[in-house]
Amino acid sequence: MAKKPGQGPGKKADKAREARLKSALKANIARRKAQTRARAADDNKEG
Repeated sequence: MAKKPGQGPGKKADKAREARLKSALKANIARRKAQTRARAADDNKEG
């Protein structure tokens, strides 16, 4: 069965994991946005 959040041992590890995932997601989104901006800038220079 699925483990419900906030139950049992490992609450601290779960929070650390969530923080790590949140940070990784934020970095990934920032990288994608920068990549999209760079591609848009290249398109403007060509045409």
